[in-house]
Amino acid sequence: MREPALDRAAALIVGAGAAPGAAVAAGRRVRGSWILGIGAAGDALELGASPLFDLASVTKPFVAVAAARLAARGVVSLEMPLGDLLPELGGTPSAHVSLLLLLAHRAGLDAHRSLFAPLVGGRPFARRAALLEAANARRPEASGSAPEWGFPPLYSDLGYVLAGAALERATALPLDELVEREVCSPLGLDAGSARQWLARDPAFLARVAPTEVVAFRGGLVRGTVHDENAWKLGGVSGHAGLFSTAPDLARFAGWLLRAWQRDSLGVRAFTQRQGIPPGSSRALGWDTPSENSSAGTKLGPKAFGHTGFTGTSIWLDPDKDLFIILLTNRVHPTRENGRIGRVRPRVADPVVDALTPPQ
Repeated sequence: MREPALDRAAALIVGAGAAPGAAVAAGRRVRGSWILGIGAAGDALELGASPLFDLASVTKPFVAVAAARLAARGVVSLEMPLGDLLPELGGTPSAHVSLLLLLAHRAGLDAHRSLFAPLVGGRPFARRAALLEAANARRPEASGSAPEWGFPPLYSDLGYVLAGAALERATALPLDELVEREVCSPLGLDAGSARQWLARDPAFLARVAPTEVVAFRGGLVRGTVHDENAWKLGGVSGHAGLFSTAPDLARFAGWLLRAWQRDSLGVRAFTQRQGIPPGSSRALGWDTPSENSSAGTKLGPKAFGHTGFTGTSIWLDPDKDLFIILLTNRVHPTRENGRIGRVRPRVADPVVDALTPPQ
Protein backbone atom coordinates (compact mmCIF):
# COMPACT_ATOMS: atom_id res chain seq x y z
CA MET A 1 0.00 0.00 0.00
CA ARG A 2 1.10 3.59 -0.49
CA GLU A 3 3.03 4.97 2.45
CA PRO A 4 3.52 8.75 2.83
CA ALA A 5 7.03 8.34 4.26
CA LEU A 6 8.04 6.39 1.15
CA ASP A 7 6.40 8.91 -1.16
CA ARG A 8 8.58 11.50 0.56
CA ALA A 9 11.66 9.32 0.05
CA ALA A 10 10.91 9.00 -3.67
CA ALA A 11 10.25 12.75 -3.87
CA LEU A 12 13.64 13.41 -2.29
CA ILE A 13 15.32 11.54 -5.17
CA VAL A 14 13.37 13.45 -7.80
CA GLY A 15 13.66 16.79 -6.00
CA ALA A 16 17.43 16.44 -5.80
CA GLY A 17 17.57 16.04 -9.58
CA ALA A 18 18.97 12.52 -9.21
CA ALA A 19 16.35 10.95 -11.49
CA PRO A 20 13.15 12.00 -13.25
CA GLY A 21 11.20 9.16 -11.65
CA ALA A 22 11.53 6.98 -8.57
CA ALA A 23 9.68 4.15 -6.86
CA VAL A 24 10.50 2.99 -3.33
CA ALA A 25 9.47 -0.17 -1.50
CA ALA A 26 10.33 -1.09 2.07
CA GLY A 27 9.24 -3.63 4.61
CA ARG A 28 9.96 -5.04 8.03
CA ARG A 29 8.76 -8.21 9.67
CA VAL A 30 7.51 -7.66 13.22
CA ARG A 31 6.34 -10.65 15.30
CA GLY A 32 5.85 -12.71 12.16
CA SER A 33 3.85 -10.11 10.21
CA TRP A 34 5.15 -7.84 7.47
CA ILE A 35 4.79 -4.07 7.58
CA LEU A 36 5.06 -3.07 3.92
CA GLY A 37 4.84 0.15 1.94
CA ILE A 38 5.34 1.61 -1.53
CA GLY A 39 6.13 5.17 -2.59
CA ALA A 40 6.59 6.94 -5.93
CA ALA A 41 7.39 10.34 -7.34
CA GLY A 42 8.08 12.13 -10.60
CA ASP A 43 7.64 10.28 -13.87
CA ALA A 44 6.96 7.04 -11.98
CA LEU A 45 3.55 8.41 -11.05
CA GLU A 46 2.69 8.72 -14.74
CA LEU A 47 3.50 5.09 -15.56
CA GLY A 48 0.53 3.49 -13.79
CA ALA A 49 0.15 1.61 -10.54
CA SER A 50 3.24 -0.60 -10.99
CA PRO A 51 5.89 1.18 -13.07
CA LEU A 52 8.60 -1.02 -14.53
CA PHE A 53 12.30 -0.19 -14.34
CA ASP A 54 15.43 -1.57 -15.98
CA LEU A 55 17.12 -3.27 -13.02
CA ALA A 56 20.62 -3.15 -14.56
CA SER A 57 23.05 -4.92 -12.18
CA VAL A 58 20.27 -5.86 -9.74
CA THR A 59 19.97 -8.66 -12.32
CA LYS A 60 23.10 -10.20 -10.75
CA PRO A 61 21.35 -11.37 -7.52
CA PHE A 62 18.70 -13.14 -9.62
CA VAL A 63 21.46 -14.95 -11.52
CA ALA A 64 23.22 -15.83 -8.25
CA VAL A 65 20.00 -17.32 -6.80
CA ALA A 66 19.50 -19.31 -10.01
CA ALA A 67 23.08 -20.60 -9.69
CA ALA A 68 22.45 -21.55 -6.06
CA ARG A 69 19.33 -23.52 -7.00
CA LEU A 70 21.17 -25.33 -9.80
CA ALA A 71 24.08 -26.13 -7.49
CA ALA A 72 21.72 -27.44 -4.80
CA ARG A 73 20.31 -29.95 -7.32
CA GLY A 74 23.73 -30.92 -8.67
CA VAL A 75 23.09 -29.48 -12.12
CA VAL A 76 26.30 -27.47 -11.79
CA SER A 77 29.09 -27.24 -9.26
CA LEU A 78 30.31 -23.81 -8.27
CA GLU A 79 33.83 -25.26 -8.39
CA MET A 80 33.38 -26.23 -12.05
CA PRO A 81 35.90 -24.52 -14.37
CA LEU A 82 34.43 -22.24 -16.99
CA GLY A 83 36.07 -24.19 -19.80
CA ASP A 84 34.23 -27.37 -18.81
CA LEU A 85 30.93 -25.66 -19.60
CA LEU A 86 32.13 -23.49 -22.49
CA PRO A 87 34.85 -25.51 -24.27
CA GLU A 88 35.17 -22.84 -26.95
CA LEU A 89 36.82 -20.67 -24.27
CA GLY A 90 39.56 -23.25 -23.72
CA GLY A 91 42.98 -21.67 -24.02
CA THR A 92 41.84 -18.37 -22.53
CA PRO A 93 43.09 -17.24 -19.10
CA SER A 94 39.58 -17.82 -17.73
CA ALA A 95 39.19 -21.42 -18.89
CA HIS A 96 40.26 -22.87 -15.53
CA VAL A 97 38.53 -20.26 -13.37
CA SER A 98 35.57 -21.59 -11.38
CA LEU A 99 32.03 -20.33 -11.45
CA LEU A 100 32.45 -19.36 -7.80
CA LEU A 101 35.35 -16.99 -8.58
CA LEU A 102 33.39 -15.45 -11.45
CA LEU A 103 30.42 -14.83 -9.15
CA ALA A 104 32.71 -13.47 -6.41
CA HIS A 105 34.46 -10.94 -8.71
CA ARG A 106 37.76 -12.73 -8.04
CA ALA A 107 38.48 -14.12 -11.51
CA GLY A 108 41.10 -11.45 -12.25
CA LEU A 109 39.02 -9.86 -14.99
CA ASP A 110 38.75 -6.23 -16.02
CA ALA A 111 35.72 -4.42 -14.70
CA HIS A 112 34.31 -3.75 -18.16
CA ARG A 113 34.97 -4.07 -21.86
CA SER A 114 32.82 -2.56 -24.60
CA LEU A 115 31.97 -5.90 -26.14
CA PHE A 116 29.45 -4.14 -28.37
CA ALA A 117 32.14 -1.89 -29.91
CA PRO A 118 32.18 -3.58 -33.34
CA LEU A 119 28.62 -2.39 -33.86
CA VAL A 120 29.59 1.24 -33.22
CA GLY A 121 32.42 0.88 -35.74
CA GLY A 122 30.10 -0.46 -38.40
CA ARG A 123 31.34 -4.03 -38.08
CA PRO A 124 29.23 -7.13 -37.37
CA PHE A 125 28.78 -8.28 -33.79
CA ALA A 126 29.52 -11.93 -32.99
CA ARG A 127 28.51 -13.43 -29.65
CA ARG A 128 31.39 -15.95 -29.62
CA ALA A 129 33.95 -13.20 -30.25
CA ALA A 130 32.43 -11.17 -27.42
CA LEU A 131 32.67 -14.09 -24.99
CA LEU A 132 36.27 -14.72 -26.05
CA GLU A 133 37.12 -11.09 -25.42
CA ALA A 134 35.53 -11.27 -21.97
CA ALA A 135 37.39 -14.49 -21.12
CA ASN A 136 40.69 -12.98 -22.29
CA ALA A 137 40.22 -9.73 -20.33
CA ARG A 138 42.60 -10.73 -17.53
CA ARG A 139 44.12 -7.79 -15.66
CA PRO A 140 47.93 -7.49 -15.96
CA GLU A 141 48.44 -7.96 -12.21
CA ALA A 142 46.30 -11.13 -12.21
CA SER A 143 48.54 -13.46 -14.14
CA GLY A 144 48.86 -17.22 -14.04
CA SER A 145 46.54 -19.70 -12.35
CA ALA A 146 44.01 -18.36 -9.90
CA PRO A 147 44.89 -18.91 -6.21
CA GLU A 148 42.41 -20.89 -4.11
CA TRP A 149 40.53 -17.74 -3.08
CA GLY A 150 41.03 -16.06 -6.42
CA PHE A 151 42.73 -12.85 -7.37
CA PRO A 152 42.35 -9.54 -5.54
CA PRO A 153 38.72 -8.57 -6.00
CA LEU A 154 37.53 -6.13 -8.63
CA TYR A 155 33.86 -5.68 -9.44
CA SER A 156 33.47 -7.07 -12.94
CA ASP A 157 30.50 -7.26 -15.28
CA LEU A 158 32.61 -9.56 -17.45
CA GLY A 159 32.62 -12.31 -14.82
CA TYR A 160 28.83 -12.31 -14.83
CA VAL A 161 28.68 -12.24 -18.63
CA LEU A 162 30.71 -15.46 -18.57
CA ALA A 163 28.86 -17.03 -15.63
CA GLY A 164 25.51 -16.35 -17.30
CA ALA A 165 26.68 -17.93 -20.55
CA ALA A 166 27.95 -20.96 -18.63
CA LEU A 167 24.61 -21.43 -16.85
CA GLU A 168 22.82 -21.19 -20.19
CA ARG A 169 25.01 -23.98 -21.59
CA ALA A 170 24.54 -26.16 -18.50
CA THR A 171 20.76 -25.97 -18.76
CA ALA A 172 20.27 -25.55 -22.52
CA LEU A 173 18.04 -22.54 -21.72
CA PRO A 174 18.33 -18.84 -22.57
CA LEU A 175 19.26 -16.98 -19.40
CA ASP A 176 15.93 -15.17 -19.06
CA GLU A 177 14.05 -18.48 -19.30
CA LEU A 178 16.44 -20.01 -16.77
CA VAL A 179 15.84 -17.18 -14.28
CA GLU A 180 12.10 -17.49 -14.87
CA ARG A 181 12.18 -21.24 -14.15
CA GLU A 182 14.51 -21.11 -11.16
CA VAL A 183 13.57 -17.83 -9.46
CA CYS A 184 10.61 -15.87 -10.77
CA SER A 185 8.06 -18.64 -11.31
CA PRO A 186 8.68 -20.43 -7.97
CA LEU A 187 8.44 -17.12 -6.09
CA GLY A 188 5.53 -15.69 -8.09
CA LEU A 189 7.57 -12.69 -9.29
CA ASP A 190 6.93 -10.55 -12.33
CA ALA A 191 10.51 -9.98 -13.44
CA GLY A 192 11.98 -10.75 -16.81
CA SER A 193 13.76 -9.57 -19.90
CA ALA A 194 12.27 -7.07 -22.31
CA ARG A 195 11.60 -9.97 -24.68
CA GLN A 196 9.54 -11.75 -22.02
CA TRP A 197 7.66 -8.61 -21.00
CA LEU A 198 6.79 -7.74 -24.60
CA ALA A 199 5.41 -11.25 -25.07
CA ARG A 200 3.18 -11.22 -21.99
CA ASP A 201 2.15 -7.62 -21.36
CA PRO A 202 0.75 -5.41 -24.14
CA ALA A 203 1.18 -2.41 -21.83
CA PHE A 204 4.91 -3.01 -21.27
CA LEU A 205 6.13 -0.05 -23.30
CA ALA A 206 3.67 2.27 -21.57
CA ARG A 207 4.63 1.01 -18.09
CA VAL A 208 8.42 1.01 -18.41
CA ALA A 209 10.53 4.02 -17.48
CA PRO A 210 12.68 5.40 -20.31
CA THR A 211 16.43 5.33 -19.91
CA GLU A 212 19.06 7.10 -21.99
CA VAL A 213 19.02 8.93 -25.30
CA VAL A 214 21.74 7.12 -27.30
CA ALA A 215 22.40 8.28 -30.85
CA PHE A 216 23.90 5.04 -32.21
CA ARG A 217 20.87 3.13 -30.89
CA GLY A 218 18.45 5.42 -32.66
CA GLY A 219 17.62 7.83 -29.86
CA LEU A 220 15.58 7.14 -26.73
CA VAL A 221 16.11 3.69 -25.18
CA ARG A 222 12.83 2.45 -23.78
CA GLY A 223 11.54 -1.08 -23.49
CA THR A 224 14.92 -2.60 -24.22
CA VAL A 225 17.88 -3.08 -21.90
CA HIS A 226 20.03 0.01 -21.35
CA ASP A 227 23.33 -1.86 -20.95
CA GLU A 228 24.91 -2.10 -24.40
CA ASN A 229 26.71 -5.39 -23.78
CA ALA A 230 23.54 -7.08 -22.54
CA TRP A 231 21.66 -5.56 -25.50
CA LYS A 232 23.97 -7.21 -28.04
CA LEU A 233 24.28 -10.47 -26.11
CA GLY A 234 20.60 -11.19 -26.67
CA GLY A 235 18.86 -8.60 -24.51
CA VAL A 236 19.83 -10.16 -21.21
CA SER A 237 23.13 -11.37 -19.77
CA GLY A 238 24.47 -12.45 -16.42
CA HIS A 239 25.17 -8.85 -15.45
CA ALA A 240 22.07 -6.98 -16.67
CA GLY A 241 18.82 -7.27 -18.58
CA LEU A 242 15.91 -7.83 -16.19
CA PHE A 243 12.97 -5.47 -15.68
CA SER A 244 10.64 -5.47 -12.68
CA THR A 245 8.59 -3.36 -10.27
CA ALA A 246 9.04 -2.24 -6.67
CA PRO A 247 6.26 -4.57 -5.37
CA ASP A 248 7.80 -7.59 -7.08
CA LEU A 249 11.27 -6.82 -5.75
CA ALA A 250 9.63 -6.52 -2.33
CA ARG A 251 8.40 -10.10 -2.72
CA PHE A 252 11.89 -11.17 -3.77
CA ALA A 253 13.35 -9.43 -0.71
CA GLY A 254 10.85 -11.06 1.63
CA TRP A 255 11.76 -14.50 0.29
CA LEU A 256 15.48 -13.74 0.60
CA LEU A 257 15.13 -12.74 4.25
CA ARG A 258 13.16 -15.91 5.03
CA ALA A 259 15.71 -18.00 3.14
CA TRP A 260 18.55 -16.31 5.03
CA GLN A 261 16.92 -17.13 8.37
CA ARG A 262 16.48 -20.80 7.36
CA ASP A 263 19.78 -20.79 5.42
CA SER A 264 18.06 -22.55 2.55
CA LEU A 265 20.09 -22.84 -0.68
CA GLY A 266 23.12 -21.62 1.27
CA VAL A 267 21.85 -18.05 1.08
CA ARG A 268 23.97 -16.99 4.05
CA ALA A 269 27.15 -18.15 2.35
CA PHE A 270 26.21 -16.25 -0.80
CA THR A 271 25.76 -13.02 1.16
CA GLN A 272 29.09 -13.15 3.04
CA ARG A 273 32.20 -11.39 1.84
CA GLN A 274 34.38 -13.73 -0.16
CA GLY A 275 38.07 -14.46 0.19
CA ILE A 276 40.81 -14.56 2.80
CA PRO A 277 41.43 -11.77 3.58
CA PRO A 278 38.16 -10.33 2.27
CA GLY A 279 39.66 -7.18 0.73
CA SER A 280 36.32 -6.31 -0.79
CA SER A 281 32.71 -5.73 0.16
CA ARG A 282 31.58 -8.17 -2.56
CA ALA A 283 29.84 -11.48 -1.92
CA LEU A 284 28.40 -14.02 -4.40
CA GLY A 285 25.93 -11.99 -6.41
CA TRP A 286 25.69 -9.43 -3.63
CA ASP A 287 27.46 -6.49 -2.05
CA THR A 288 27.76 -5.66 1.64
CA PRO A 289 27.82 -2.19 3.27
CA SER A 290 31.06 -0.27 3.14
CA GLU A 291 32.13 3.31 3.70
CA ASN A 292 29.74 5.77 2.01
CA SER A 293 27.53 2.85 1.04
CA SER A 294 24.22 3.31 -0.76
CA ALA A 295 22.80 1.26 2.14
CA GLY A 296 23.17 4.29 4.41
CA THR A 297 24.52 4.13 7.96
CA LYS A 298 21.85 2.23 9.87
CA LEU A 299 21.97 -1.32 8.53
CA GLY A 300 23.76 -4.00 10.51
CA PRO A 301 26.92 -6.01 9.79
CA LYS A 302 25.01 -8.87 8.15
CA ALA A 303 23.25 -6.62 5.64
CA PHE A 304 23.57 -7.38 1.94
CA GLY A 305 22.33 -5.83 -1.26
CA HIS A 306 23.18 -4.57 -4.73
CA THR A 307 22.96 -1.47 -6.90
CA GLY A 308 22.35 -1.00 -10.61
CA PHE A 309 23.78 1.51 -13.08
CA THR A 310 20.34 2.80 -14.08
CA GLY A 311 19.76 3.97 -10.50
CA THR A 312 18.36 0.87 -8.83
CA SER A 313 19.20 -0.74 -5.51
CA ILE A 314 18.04 -3.42 -3.09
CA TRP A 315 19.29 -3.72 0.51
CA LEU A 316 18.33 -6.26 3.15
CA ASP A 317 19.20 -6.53 6.85
CA PRO A 318 18.58 -9.99 8.38
CA ASP A 319 19.11 -8.74 11.94
CA LYS A 320 16.47 -6.04 11.60
CA ASP A 321 14.41 -8.25 9.24
CA LEU A 322 13.89 -5.34 6.85
CA PHE A 323 14.54 -4.36 3.26
CA ILE A 324 14.76 -1.15 1.21
CA ILE A 325 14.30 -1.00 -2.57
CA LEU A 326 14.94 2.05 -4.77
CA LEU A 327 14.08 1.99 -8.46
CA THR A 328 14.90 5.01 -10.62
CA ASN A 329 15.80 5.89 -14.19
CA ARG A 330 18.66 8.17 -13.22
CA VAL A 331 20.25 7.67 -16.71
CA HIS A 332 17.38 9.52 -18.41
CA PRO A 333 18.15 11.40 -20.52
CA THR A 334 21.90 10.93 -19.90
CA ARG A 335 24.15 8.69 -17.83
CA GLU A 336 26.24 11.73 -16.93
CA ASN A 337 23.86 12.49 -14.05
CA GLY A 338 25.65 11.04 -11.02
CA ARG A 339 23.58 12.61 -8.24
CA ILE A 340 22.01 9.26 -7.29
CA GLY A 341 25.22 8.25 -5.51
CA ARG A 342 24.83 11.09 -3.02
CA VAL A 343 21.08 10.71 -2.61
CA ARG A 344 20.77 6.96 -1.95
CA PRO A 345 22.18 7.12 1.63
CA ARG A 346 20.01 10.15 2.39
CA VAL A 347 16.98 8.07 1.44
CA ALA A 348 18.02 4.83 3.14
CA ASP A 349 18.52 6.17 6.66
CA PRO A 350 15.08 7.82 7.11
CA VAL A 351 13.40 4.77 5.61
CA VAL A 352 15.12 2.57 8.21
CA ASP A 353 13.99 5.00 10.91
CA ALA A 354 10.40 4.87 9.62
CA LEU A 355 10.44 1.07 9.79
CA THR A 356 12.12 0.81 13.18
CA PRO A 357 9.82 0.92 16.22
CA PRO A 358 10.92 3.23 19.06
CA GLN A 359 12.94 1.54 21.78
